[in-house]
Amino acid sequence: MSKHDTVRFRHHQAILVAAVIAFIGALPLANARAYLLPVLLVPLAVAVWAWRAGTDADARELRVRALAGQRRIGWDQVLELVTDQRGRAVARLDDGRQVVLPAVRGTDLPQLVAATGQTLPDAPADPPDQ
Repeated sequence: MSKHDTVRFRHHQAILVAAVIAFIGALPLANARAYLLPVLLVPLAVAVWAWRAGTDADARELRVRALAGQRRIGWDQVLELVTDQRGRAVARLDDGRQVVLPAVRGTDLPQLVAATGQTLPDAPADPPDQ
């Protein structure tokens, strides 16, 4: 499986820009007192999360990436892909758990399914008006 067969979903890069601006804005505060230095860790953690977190999908598996780790989920473990009330994509697993897929919206589900090499069935036509 080549890298080109993997579909990657990431958060918008504006979050990374905002984290950099917050880091620069926090510098004067952190320089004021030594005990305020850990304030710089918050925008730094947001920047790393924005750069790293997301979902990768290929024909073999889903890879859910977070700030400090990742989880691999084989397609054979996924019972269905649904959306929650907030419009996020959720994978329901065969063990009863649900995994929210970071950076994947409900509108991205056809692209996610296409990464498996399968297609979605066509939506049924609307019944004629009577």
